[in-house]
This record gives sequence, C-alpha cells and structure tokens, in this order.
Amino acid sequence: MKKAAISACLTGERCRYDGTDNRDNKLLGKLEGWELIPFCPEDHCFGTPRPTMDLVETEQGIKALSNLTGADLSPCVERYARDFFDAHPEIELFIGKDRSPSCGVCSARLYDRNKKLLDAEAPGLMAAEAKGRGIECWDTESYIEAHPTPPIAGS
Repeated sequence: MKKAAISACLTGERCRYDGTDNRDNKLLGKLEGWELIPFCPEDHCFGTPRPTMDLVETEQGIKALSNLTGADLSPCVERYARDFFDAHPEIELFIGKDRSPSCGVCSARLYDRNKKLLDAEAPGLMAAEAKGRGIECWDTESYIEAHPTPPIAGS
C-alpha cells in the first residue's frame, strides 16, 4: 500500500496551536487506498495549545520564530522532520496544511524581522524537508483541486 504523510490536524487530531483540528473529510476521501501517516512537528515540540510562530528571513536563513517570545523554534521542528522522514523512507506523498509555517508546501507566509510580508508562497520547515527528499508535496487545498472526484457512473 502506498504511504502518505499528512498533517495530523487534517485527520482530526486536535493538535493545532489553539487545541482544535482541521479535519478535512473531502481530502481524506481522496486519499482512500493510501496508508496515512500523520505528523505534527509543532505539537511534538511545543505541545498543544501553544503560542503561534511565523517564518522569518534572518541573517542565518529562514527561521520559525515564536510570536510570544521571539525565540528561534526551528531546531526542534527541523530535527523532528529529519527524524520523521528517516523513520518513514517509504513515504511517496506529503500533504501539508495550507499556510502552516511547518507544513505549508507553497503557502506559508515568510516575513522580515519587521513583520513585512516577503513571500506568501514559501514552504514550511517540514515541507521543505519533504521537498528536499524528492517526495511529491501538496498543500491540502491544491491537492483537492487537482484531484477532482470522478462522476458517479450512470449519473
């Protein structure tokens, strides 16, 4: 069976920063036949609920900075991503939550130190790791749009 990594909040896990989920039944229906391997680097690293973070272009590169403290949260997220993909080398598909600084594939927002938006189509830290490994990567909304539900026979 083909294996897909999927943002855990999309499967109904209450792991978003505010303790809610983003369960997407339409997406889950399109992934029938796949073994889904949920992930959430932010929940793993910082627990739920937690303060939000943003991707920020720094002198040291792109970092995930806490909106509460300004601390660099990147090392734990990047380590989680490496360990996750090392533990699951058979993953063929990555589905990330749109606009997430960890999981967004081409929809995360990148800011400068003054919170000026530099890019609204950046990859999140975990998505960047998946892309770097050559895994097919999609944001949720794009995957749903690109994989229409076939018409029901006889209708």
